[in-house]
Order: sequence, then structure tokens, then C-alpha cells
Amino acid sequence: MKYAVAIDIGGTNTRVALIDEKYKIEERAQFSTDADNPEVTLFKIKQAIDSFDKEIVGVGMSCPGPLDLIEGKILTTPNLHGEWHGLCITKELEKLIHKPVYLENDANLAALAEAIIGEGKKHNIVQYLTVSTGLGAGLVINKKVFQGAHGFANVCLWNNGPSHGSIYPGGVEAICSGTAIEQRAEKAGLIVAHAGEVNDLALKGNLEAQKIMDDAKLYLANFIAGIQAFIDPEIVILGGSVALKIPGFVEEVESLVKTKVYPVVEPLVKVRKSTLNEDSGLLGAACLAFNS
Repeated sequence: MKYAVAIDIGGTNTRVALIDEKYKIEERAQFSTDADNPEVTLFKIKQAIDSFDKEIVGVGMSCPGPLDLIEGKILTTPNLHGEWHGLCITKELEKLIHKPVYLENDANLAALAEAIIGEGKKHNIVQYLTVSTGLGAGLVINKKVFQGAHGFANVCLWNNGPSHGSIYPGGVEAICSGTAIEQRAEKAGLIVAHAGEVNDLALKGNLEAQKIMDDAKLYLANFIAGIQAFIDPEIVILGGSVALKIPGFVEEVESLVKTKVYPVVEPLVKVRKSTLNEDSGLLGAACLAFNS
């Protein structure tokens, strides 16, 4: 049996998992990320890998970005500080464990998991979108992540549209993500804790909530219709809390997408929910290690 290690470095916690070639998680460890000192976290990762006591083929890893996926480097991130910025993390970990390490962002890894073992496993061109706290995207072609020239992108859809944080005004994430939905509702005077509560108010007839939810679905559909036109994926898979926990969200978005493409394309539009759980990023990291 072959084994790989999957690592998810978060701003708060780091998860490390031992995964076999059938994509079963055999063992896992979790500990606090030292947000100021990468050496501490990397050493704990090494200790976790050593404790698994298995010969591994390699390591797949995700961590907060923006990232330079070509060089395996963390560029800058609000969640990690100091020497994390500019760190070539793949090379630093390889020095400790003497195995190849591959870096990807979390959305790309979730996309890879969907394409290899999830809802997209029967397809060659798989587009994944996570609609959650933020909005991330991953494209997998012939079971390989397509990174692009630099490994990151954003799309502006709405001139002078909503914004939050550092997201460009009118950017798709500033309209469709859970954070955007919640913040737009709060600005409209609604008392909500998350996007699901905005949807609940919409179903009860609140006009402001209905407008916010309608915007989220409409602009996400516009975004996917653009993807259909330029990339022509066989399937678009939606994950994340907004897509998975709001009843009817994915189905309504698919129906809207079909109204925005040529009639000959409409039967080919396939927008589906993710079938993987919260471990999709770890499973994708294992896919990366096994298939690189």
C-alpha cells in the first residue's frame, strides 16, 4: 500500500493526515499554527509525519495565500506574519522530511479531489467553485490542476458594485460569498449571523434579503456562464457552505446559467453540488502527491 501526507496550514490550526492510495484517511493530527514563526509549525509537521511511521511517496499541501504556486512560495497573507511572507515553504519542508512537497491553494485541491474521486471523476474538464466565507475557484483538466501563468485571479462583474475587505468593488466574491451576503444584509439594517439567515428572511418575504440572495445567484450564474463560454467545462461543481447548506441554491444557479448560454449549449450545462465533506482539501492534497 502506498501512502501520502496531506497538509492544510490555516491561520489558526494546521491539519496533517496520512492517506492511502485508495484515498482513505488512516491517521490525522491537528495543532495550532504559529502565525509568526514558520519554523515552529514546520517542525510540528515533521513530528506528525514521523509519528505516522509509514513510508510516504510525497506531500501535498495548502496554506493561506496569495501563493506563488509555480515556485511553491507564500507571497503574503493577513493570517500569517513575519517570516511566513516570502517563504518558499515547499523547499523548507523538503529539507526536513526528504520527500517531494507540492503546494496548491485550497480551492485547487478541492477541485482536484472532485475530479479524481468526487462528482467530477467521470469528466475530463472539471470546474470547481467554493462559495463560502470567500469565493475560490479551481480548474482541473485531464486530472491535472490548471494553474494559469501566476496561479491567482479575480473577476469584476458589477461596475461600482458591492465590496468588502480588499476585494475589488463589484468582484464576484464581493457579491456571492457568504461574507458578502451577510455584510450586505447588515448594511441594509438586517440582523443576521450568516448567509443562511439572510436566505431564511428572503423566504419569509423580506424584500431586502430577497434582493441580496437574488443578486448572489444572478451574478454567480453570470460568472459560470462566462466560464462555460471560455473554458467549456463538462461539469461545474459548487462546494462551500453557501452552496451546500442553502436549499435550492445550486439548482437555481444552474437554471439561471441555462438562460445565459446559446440554446445549443443549454443541454450541456451541468452545475452540481460537491459530494465530498470538509476533508476535500486534504483528499485533494493526497491526490496531488500521488499524481505529481
